[in-house]
Amino acid sequence: MCLSVVATETSTLTVVGVPAVAYGGALTFLQITLGYLVGRVIVSLYFLPRYYAGKLKTAYAFLGDRYGDTMQGAASVTFLGTRLLADGVRLFATAIPLKVIADTAGLEMTYVQIILIIGVVTAVYTLVGGIKAVVWMDVVQMLLYVGGALVAIFFLLGDVPPGWWQTVVEAGKTNLIDFGFDHSFGRWFTMPYTFGTAVIAGAIFSMASHGTDQLIVQRLLACRDEQDSRKAVIGSAIIVMVQFALFLGVGLLLWAHYDGAAVEALGLQRSDEVFPKYIIEGLPAGLSGLILAGIVAAAMSSLSSSLNALASSSVNDLYERIADRSLDAEWGLLVSRGLTLFWGAVFIGFASLFQDSNNPVVELGLSIASFTYGGLLGAFLLGLWHERTRQLDALVAFVVSIGAMVLIIFGVWHSPSDGWLFVLNPTDATIQQANLRTIGWPWYTAIGTAINLVVGSLSALRH
Repeated sequence: MCLSVVATETSTLTVVGVPAVAYGGALTFLQITLGYLVGRVIVSLYFLPRYYAGKLKTAYAFLGDRYGDTMQGAASVTFLGTRLLADGVRLFATAIPLKVIADTAGLEMTYVQIILIIGVVTAVYTLVGGIKAVVWMDVVQMLLYVGGALVAIFFLLGDVPPGWWQTVVEAGKTNLIDFGFDHSFGRWFTMPYTFGTAVIAGAIFSMASHGTDQLIVQRLLACRDEQDSRKAVIGSAIIVMVQFALFLGVGLLLWAHYDGAAVEALGLQRSDEVFPKYIIEGLPAGLSGLILAGIVAAAMSSLSSSLNALASSSVNDLYERIADRSLDAEWGLLVSRGLTLFWGAVFIGFASLFQDSNNPVVELGLSIASFTYGGLLGAFLLGLWHERTRQLDALVAFVVSIGAMVLIIFGVWHSPSDGWLFVLNPTDATIQQANLRTIGWPWYTAIGTAINLVVGSLSALRH
């Protein structure tokens, strides 16, 4: 289950996205895993006992028991939307190496065509196998892509020029810890990979992703008991730390192998295509095929997990609540399978939306999830901490926090000369001339949580 959690949360975003982060930057991305560890320890000690005490089917059943059906439905619908966007990025990430293969082979395939094939195949095996198939496929698929990274490192070490490490160090690529003290306080919040941001904001993000997201909570509740669940969630943080370090190492070796060449100079459209390019051109045919199979498997593990979680949340949090009755086992299975196919089709559509983005896919996927994680985590904490809050208080706080985050993410910018500004949809020229920067994505969840708690607490004062 621990390996299934890791495969679900990282998958293809790690395989192609994390090497791209190191290729274009340094190792400071690894700091975020320290916050992940802190957040998951809190989840294991504070959230899991409450889940197991209530014998809840989904993460949002807690909100239903605490506040009512409307709050549970709102949280579940938000989860559905977030998963579609965040895992749409993951599905798109898988199409990147496959498109590189197709281009190399002279096949004219678009991202949409590749996404369609992967989506259909994954939906079929998820529909047939259920959560047990999803979890065990996760384990096999994770071993495939991690093994592929180890093989790539072995061959890259033989390809890089002598003295490559010294070159990498002199270029500042090995910087691991960045406290951000050489920047202003306002600028500090725009940097996603400073130490303070990693530990504080990363911990809050991890509390939301592993304590309130049905995609992960579903796995933790499927463990034999609370103790096993605790081992799985804390162990996943340690494995993620090692896994991120592994793929960042791949990025450094790729930078040395290509002599620090710009992405455009390599004939690529995105930095996420660098590792797939090496797999195809730098590895023996059999090994490159195995690693590419691992990348596809990684994406399928993530997508199958999402499809299963979306189906279960749709049935338990929405369908049964709207119908005001529990479904018998046979009819419930049929409805769940139908919803699996439905969500598979929707995933394909959402994944096709991201082909024009230039951000590394790992950052894109994490930042999209952060839009609503703050509202979800805030709703849970409000229910746990504030006994006076009622359903209306929770709903108002939930809606306000998500709406505020949309405005903050798209409209709040920081300028070195003018400080914080609110500018909706600035042009590229304006961004470059004023050196505008947005808030670092790890802070999104923390800000959304704070807004939710403040608004909910103030609303409760009227009782």
